[in-house]
Amino acid sequence: MSTANLSYRSQYNRSILHLRNLPCQNSFPRSISDRICTHMNEDHASAVVLYAQAFGGQPEATEAQMLAIDANGMDLTAQVNGETLPVRVNFDRTLTDAEDAHHTLIEMVKQARKVAK
Repeated sequence: MSTANLSYRSQYNRSILHLRNLPCQNSFPRSISDRICTHMNEDHASAVVLYAQAFGGQPEATEAQMLAIDANGMDLTAQVNGETLPVRVNFDRTLTDAEDAHHTLIEMVKQARKVAK
């Protein structure tokens, strides 16, 4: 990986950490975001790849990881052609809570599966 890519990734990672620590009216508590991300990455990794492909503009993604989720969308990284890329997937509306996120993620993966067929 080139020095420019490493520099970009480093800046991106610092930005994500900064954004995750900012209070925001449209954010979930960090503990909820972390719980959802851990669950999705460990138990539904293929769904996270579908989110990156169908909603994140990365149809060539082969792997993906959910970094954070808030009321407006989710931050992912996706492996595309051997490179790790940042991906932001915005929801079509503002979510209200973790249960709303759960139902929304399920609906999104159903939509993504239909598109992938």
